[in-house]
Amino acid sequence: MMNSKDPKDGELFGQELILNLYECDPAKISSAASIKEFVIELCDNVIHMKRYGEPLIPHFGHENPVTSGYSLVQLIETSSVTAHFSEYKRSVYLNIFSCAWFDPGKTQDFCAEFFGAKRVESNLIKRL
Repeated sequence: MMNSKDPKDGELFGQELILNLYECDPAKISSAASIKEFVIELCDNVIHMKRYGEPLIPHFGHENPVTSGYSLVQLIETSSVTAHFSEYKRSVYLNIFSCAWFDPGKTQDFCAEFFGAKRVESNLIKRL
């Protein structure tokens, strides 16, 4: 994996951080402008990945209140950041995958703080 300080990571292709953020700030998760601000700050200043193009932030899934909300796709030069926002459940379901190393703890803290999450579930997957 690129940029890792751990020599054992040399055999890895990358890492994927999967975050479920619960009891989030409704104003933040229901605003395309806030979501765009989030992904720019995340990429530029937290995981230090170069964004490729503008983020896609459509609002859809209106047939069901649970699925209604924004989704986010931001390509990065080392892979992607994707998320789904459930306004009904006040939750964010976020995946960050990169073949370049980033600090998962720092990333989790930033995401939870940005969206005001009161509870977080986190999984880190090493990809071969």
